[in-house]
Amino acid sequence: MLGGSLLSGEVWRTRDFAYEPVEARYYRKLDGERVQCLLCPHECVVASGRRGHCQVRENRDGTYFSLIYGRIAAFHNDPIEKKPLYHFMPGSLAFSLATAGCNVNCKFCQNWELAQRRPEDLPFVLYRPEEVSIRALEWRSSSIAFTYNEPTVYTEFIVEAAAEARSRGVKTVLISNGYINEKPLGDLCEVVDAYKIDLKAFTESYYREVVNGRLSSVLDTLIRLRERKIWTEIVYLIVPTLNDDPKSLEQMATWIRNNLGDDVPLHFSRFYPKYKLKNLPPTPITALEKARNLCLDAGLHYVYIGNVPGHEGENTYCPQCHKMLIQRLGYRIIKNHIQNGRCLHCGNEIAGVWQSF
Repeated sequence: MLGGSLLSGEVWRTRDFAYEPVEARYYRKLDGERVQCLLCPHECVVASGRRGHCQVRENRDGTYFSLIYGRIAAFHNDPIEKKPLYHFMPGSLAFSLATAGCNVNCKFCQNWELAQRRPEDLPFVLYRPEEVSIRALEWRSSSIAFTYNEPTVYTEFIVEAAAEARSRGVKTVLISNGYINEKPLGDLCEVVDAYKIDLKAFTESYYREVVNGRLSSVLDTLIRLRERKIWTEIVYLIVPTLNDDPKSLEQMATWIRNNLGDDVPLHFSRFYPKYKLKNLPPTPITALEKARNLCLDAGLHYVYIGNVPGHEGENTYCPQCHKMLIQRLGYRIIKNHIQNGRCLHCGNEIAGVWQSF
């Protein structure tokens, strides 16, 4: 289990536990007991007795089922900065949950122990939608984060859990690859407060060869989130020699500025060899710095460096007076000079979702 610990009195179910799946929402029935999944751009056509690409949805005699509804394989109380979300209630805690499965197959997957596993491979606890926000309140969490694996693959549960959370005054954030169709994304936007999107690269070839997805679909998601006014931050994991071309990064920065605005936080994260991509070294810090400077020069206001604790690129600076507003050390807030969403030095409005300390 990654990032989780048992709650008092709860019992982990084993793979022998008789779990009852829940019918999926996003699919249509075809002839011959086949179904077509409509959750993500793969739009898998699945024969009876088979599963979709994500391995967590199964066709049983012409009815499509989610095998992970409420089936929580990991949970923890994390700093919101770990997601990372830097402009969303900094210094707060997020009750973080995961299931099994993902709808892409990144060769560098950082959480492959959950994301690249089938449901029956992992122990789990069963949660009802309302229990998630109850636990979050018990743990004094300001938000619930669906994270570690890809939340898209259990959208049905998240929609219900997030609605329950909103009724209790708890916010919901999704840590996602953005590979989702318009209808389920719209349902999530009705109840979710923030999204962190992993933008894996800015070329279709990288998405095709390394991720098993399509860049265009993720860009569509980013635009839809902006249109729905869902707070969004972007993470770009720089993998040496594969997605660190300066021209591509400049094109990405220009696209973000033109389509999403200059106030969308962009985090460049340091790669470490993992899963199926162990032949490359960790990202040189100089490469992260060059990418950050390039995007700042392109007009983006908030560009960060991640996975390098203590680097000045972790901090938030006012785009008007350029003074440090939030000083971070890893996941900890050292100083905060934002008050009521404004720079304490010059009064400039700072984009984000803020709370008082």
